[in-house]
This record gives sequence, C-alpha cells and structure tokens, in this order.
Amino acid sequence: MVKRAIGLLGMVFLASSAITAQAPDTSVHAVSYVDLIPASRGPAVAALKQYRDSSRKDDGYVRLEFFEQIGRPGHFVVLETWRDQKASDAHGMAAHTQQFLNTLQPLRSSGYDQRPYRTVTVGPASPAAGGQAIYVVTHVDVIPSPQNDPPGLLRRLAEASRNEKGNVRFDVLQHMMRANHFTLVEAWQSQSALDAHAAAAHTRQYRDTLQPIAGGPLDERVYKAVE
Repeated sequence: MVKRAIGLLGMVFLASSAITAQAPDTSVHAVSYVDLIPASRGPAVAALKQYRDSSRKDDGYVRLEFFEQIGRPGHFVVLETWRDQKASDAHGMAAHTQQFLNTLQPLRSSGYDQRPYRTVTVGPASPAAGGQAIYVVTHVDVIPSPQNDPPGLLRRLAEASRNEKGNVRFDVLQHMMRANHFTLVEAWQSQSALDAHAAAAHTRQYRDTLQPIAGGPLDERVYKAVE
C-alpha cells in the first residue's frame, strides 16, 4: 500500500511538472520608436536612462533597453519586457512613465510609437553583448493565409541563428492586435558576425520562403548601444 501511494504521488508530481513546463509565456513586450530633434539628443538620452533605471523598480519588470540607429543619430528604439499584462498596465500608469513621456515631448521630432507584442520565441538569457555588439530590429509583415505558418518559419530561423558563431540574441515577437505582424530582435558580437549570418544558408532560405507571403518589404534597422 505504501509503495502504491508513493507511486501515485510520483505520477502526480510528473503530471504537475509537465503542466508547468507547458505553461504559456505570459510576458508582454513593448517595442517603441522615437526620433529626436538633433539638438535635443543629450537631454533625451538622459531621460531615457532615468526612465530605464526607474522602471527596474516596478513590479513585474523583466528588461528595458534602448538603442540608437547606426548612421541615423537621434533615432531610437526602446525594448521592454514585463512579466504579464497586469505588470505592463501598472507600469504604463506609473508616475515615472508619465514623467518620461512629458519630458520627451519637446525633445522629439516624431510621436512615441509604442507597439505591444507577445512571445513567439525568446532565447535564454545571454551575457552582455559588449561595446562592439550590433543590434538588429526587424519588422516583418506577412499576408494572412491559412496556408502560411509565419510563427513556425520565424521560430526555425531563430533556432538556427542562435547556433551561429557570434550570435548573442535572437527573439521573435508577435503583435498582440495584428497577428500577421512580427518583430525580430537580434544581437551579434560584431559586424562580421552579422555579415556571416546574412550569408548563411538558413537565412537565405528563410528570405526566399518569406518573399512570396510578405505584406511589404522588410523593415530592418541596425542599432548600437548607447554609452
């Protein structure tokens, strides 16, 4: 009887572990783009850093980072990850978030364009990319069709790319309201690593497969970390 009870407990534990392992990712991501008035870059960067540092104290914070587009000073992307929708909503209403947006108002030359995303695939936490790292943020728009499997296509690309030499990060996010819109977030140790990725067989195969189902040209932007 004791052995049977232990066996049943073991089965319950294994079943519980399987359910936990399959639990959906509740993370909420925000990808925001903003262009700054050239003369206002210094104060804007200071505001971005203060916003990042204040946000780290919010409940449900996972990550917040921002990068400047290479070759286009003053063009920034802000990437945020929150534990769940509740944490994201609370952060959006926080006083320091409103203060940041108010501070940015006279410094920007475009609206603060923020878009909400869910996780398709996010790799394990990686070590710091280093000062020479290249970041790529790509918007992918596909034509909706039951025959297409964009999440599967992008997931396969991410998995293959993470195995490449010099890859630090490769995440795939899906827009919460527009399921045919995706954002890819990549980090590479150097320009040469990024160049090798662009020439890789799996990258070329992905682009060939994507082309006939794409809803528009790839919006691929290359960034660097802000010191």
